[in-house]
Amino acid sequence: MAEHFSFDVLKRSRVTRARLGVIRTRRGYIETPQFVPVATVASVRALGSDDLRALGVQAIFANTYHLHLRTGEDLIRRMGGLHRFMSFDGPIFTDSGGFQAFSLGLGREHNISKIGSIFPQGRRSPERRENLTRITDEGVAFKSLIDGGWHFLDPRSAMRIQSRLGSDIIMAFDECTSPLSDYDYTREAMERTHRWAVQSLRYHDRRQAIYGIIQGGWFEDLRRESADFIRSLPFDGIAIGGSLGNCKEDMHQVLDWVIPRLDDRPRHLLGIGEIPDIFECVERGIDTFDCVHPTRIARRGNLYISPASGGCIENKFRISIKSSIFRDDKRPVDPRCGCPTCRMYSRAYLRHLYISKELSYFRAATVHNVYFMLRLMESIRRSIREGRFSALKRRWMKSEP
Repeated sequence: MAEHFSFDVLKRSRVTRARLGVIRTRRGYIETPQFVPVATVASVRALGSDDLRALGVQAIFANTYHLHLRTGEDLIRRMGGLHRFMSFDGPIFTDSGGFQAFSLGLGREHNISKIGSIFPQGRRSPERRENLTRITDEGVAFKSLIDGGWHFLDPRSAMRIQSRLGSDIIMAFDECTSPLSDYDYTREAMERTHRWAVQSLRYHDRRQAIYGIIQGGWFEDLRRESADFIRSLPFDGIAIGGSLGNCKEDMHQVLDWVIPRLDDRPRHLLGIGEIPDIFECVERGIDTFDCVHPTRIARRGNLYISPASGGCIENKFRISIKSSIFRDDKRPVDPRCGCPTCRMYSRAYLRHLYISKELSYFRAATVHNVYFMLRLMESIRRSIREGRFSALKRRWMKSEP
């Protein structure tokens, strides 16, 4: 394993695959299961690094492609690396750019990358957009949305960029496929990802922990083959990425194919993080998650509430603060929540800020949703420790509050 990196399983559920653990890195520890907020361009949108510290964020997830394209890894390196650049002293994950092979490629062409969704069922429209990637066995060429120029990434350059960013946990270079890719293309992309995984191990900075990425789409034999291949390599951790099918039930099936084939290295699920996902995937043995969903929906007026405050599957554990029913509502977003937003502001005031398009709304809303997710993960860890995870899941996942 990488220097100063380790993972210990502290307790396992007796009735599920859920497990309690701790990842130790050179810049601190990550208690698992854990939600990792996304800081795409070295910032969790609307929050400062002081907010992250105050909320108890243990780790963040930054985007290699966007940092390379917008700011440049050389400038960030001269500034002392990502940690000093953004004044965050906890562990930082970075991806390799492989997801952009999908989001700027077949995702755009199939029009299934809107709102970060990788589940196309019922969300596609007839509109198709230009495919901005050219994928070969050597790597991926991307057409920039900023200046129209072409940029090329391969395993060697992706590892070099992540080294210069100075992150603690990096991802091997891979090709994330579309849910609409057929079997033959998915196999081709998987085999390419496997070759790139070997090259990523060869070129990565040994001071950084590196995770291999399992691909294979929604094809059982490919997922099993990919899990076996990535597991056989000396990665510090395992990530599960790519197309996870057409719906959440397909994703659960993919995890059921893959997880039993893995060992005790840490497991990260890329790009997934809605509340029902957390419970279903922790139950299946996932340790860490990254997702833009909690912060994105906050900016769009959706704020989390717990079952004790009326949250349930039907309302997706959230309220829409722009609704007129909150115009005179003196209650906090969630009376059971102890975040700064709920301690200070009423639903009526937050609605006023949102309707008035006040910038302060974005910070207040994001603080709430991030705090909510972190406290949810705390309760999940506590439930695993005390042997009552299944009971906690039943309480949250029932259809009515």
